[in-house]
Amino acid sequence: MDLQEFNSAPAGRLRPTLSACCDVPRWVDGIVAKRPYGEVTALTAVADQLLRELDDAEVDRALAAHPRIGDRPSGAGTEAAWSRKEQSGVGEDPDLRSALADGNREYEQRFGRVFLICATGLSAEQMLSSLRRRLDHDDVTEATVVRDELHKIALLRLSKVLEVQA
Repeated sequence: MDLQEFNSAPAGRLRPTLSACCDVPRWVDGIVAKRPYGEVTALTAVADQLLRELDDAEVDRALAAHPRIGDRPSGAGTEAAWSRKEQSGVGEDPDLRSALADGNREYEQRFGRVFLICATGLSAEQMLSSLRRRLDHDDVTEATVVRDELHKIALLRLSKVLEVQA
């Protein structure tokens, strides 16, 4: 949809699409409430600011909507389709898929949440390398990285909604 369609769409039509970008009701409602936007950059600025204001519980909620890296997202929804495309770099190598699965389990035991990375354009090797490197982070450092990755994913997905290349 273009910006004019975005501005004029009923809120009920936009909410599921925006939730696929970042499943946090306050973020979705904040974007919807500030319509109309004169430019895509204004919308992106609002989305960016709202992402920076997410509290820990909202980050956890958003993370719960993301599949594990290397898992094949199921379903026909927008978020599942985006996840499949974003994770296309995982490929079919069984050894890499196994290493990612093992790394995911270790990460979840270490940090108590799903490993999140903006996978668009990354190979399985790059994702696995980042996962292994991030296992050495302390909790505060990793929480900052998770927020940054969530931020990148949400804005990238928002650009897809608006047919804008990120």
